[in-house]
Amino acid sequence: MADITQSKSSHPANDAGRSSISRFIAATELDTRLLGMVGALLLIWLGFHFLSGGLFLTPRNLWNLSVQTASVAVMATGMVLVIVTRNIDLSVGSILGFSGMIMGVMQAELLPKVLGFEHPATWIITLSIGLLVGAAIGALHGLIIAFMNVPSFIVTLGGLLVWRGGTWFITSGRTVAPMDSTFRLMGGGTNGSIGATWSWIVAAFACVAIIVAILNSRHQRRRFGFPLRPVWAEYFLGALGCAIVIGAVAVANSYPWPVAIARNYADANGIAWPDGGLFIAHGIAIPVLMALCVGAVMTFIATRLRFGRYVFAIGGNPEAAELAGIKTRWVTVKIFALMGALCAIAAAISTARLNAATNAQGELDELYTIAAAVIGGTSLAGGVGTIAGAMLGALVMQSLQSGMVLVGIDTPFQRIVVGFVLVVAVWLDTIYRARAK
Repeated sequence: MADITQSKSSHPANDAGRSSISRFIAATELDTRLLGMVGALLLIWLGFHFLSGGLFLTPRNLWNLSVQTASVAVMATGMVLVIVTRNIDLSVGSILGFSGMIMGVMQAELLPKVLGFEHPATWIITLSIGLLVGAAIGALHGLIIAFMNVPSFIVTLGGLLVWRGGTWFITSGRTVAPMDSTFRLMGGGTNGSIGATWSWIVAAFACVAIIVAILNSRHQRRRFGFPLRPVWAEYFLGALGCAIVIGAVAVANSYPWPVAIARNYADANGIAWPDGGLFIAHGIAIPVLMALCVGAVMTFIATRLRFGRYVFAIGGNPEAAELAGIKTRWVTVKIFALMGALCAIAAAISTARLNAATNAQGELDELYTIAAAVIGGTSLAGGVGTIAGAMLGALVMQSLQSGMVLVGIDTPFQRIVVGFVLVVAVWLDTIYRARAK
């Protein structure tokens, strides 16, 4: 009896603790799945930092990690829309390789014959053609899926094979290099970053954008009679968002140029070399800015445009969406065309980073892209997914890969871990949906 009485007396305190946390989450409207993913990411970072002897959580590794994540993060934003509509795209890695090879040949072999080397328009023409090729391939897949009723799994599996083979036939297996110097800026590196001053300017704009978004959301809620978040919750969200932005920029600015490059820069510009060396910050890498811009645009498309509402309506109930007058077939075509264009942007980042177009480019990227979307909370059952979650999922996947490289784990075992994580993510999604019913 005493044991029973003691057990009962402990419940109110536990319930009070749980209710406080529940009230906080309800007031701030934070996504619990997103919070769980952030917690998992922090555990991964701390674990690899310990196992690598303090090498993981350094400005250099975190800066490189952000650059390595950019291309998969770009594709993951499109994969969200594909999976939300209960489709799948297994061809994204091959489209990346094919469009990357097209862009490589354009700037290394074809355009120099017409415009000469290092022409200012080379990178613009190259990127434009790459985007058109990627979008055209995606639209072709979408047309076959939507109007010929071939399952997306089969169409994109065929595309995986076709476009990977097409990549080889463009140059008969040759690697194409080097790339245009302006085009290479999209790959990051010392020159492919915006420096400390512009990074802080970007951070200031980002903080202003966060505050404006919160104020606009509150205004819209009041306008349409929706419940308002408590004022303290609005302040908390604004402060948290700005703190994350400022912290990320501080890390990027704490990673200096290599000594040899800084010395060459000083000599070329007549700068006296100080005794302690010259500290020149990298700042935010251009490919990271590209990924963030893509994420912002895709979030706007998914949450603010009619097209985005159609996508989630189709994923929630395709038959009802059809009866409601939504042209579901053309929406499907547009989704896959958009996915192809995003693959071309990722190809530009990858090609610029490698300073070459290779036949192996993009291999297994379909696995990482799908895994990033699923880990980020996109349900394979359709109708549920967020762009921010997918980008965070891409960071989780790249953190695992980067950490395993630092620790010295062999590539085959890295793939085993990635496959295991993907299965666990889908399993957790199944449990989450079952409890939500």
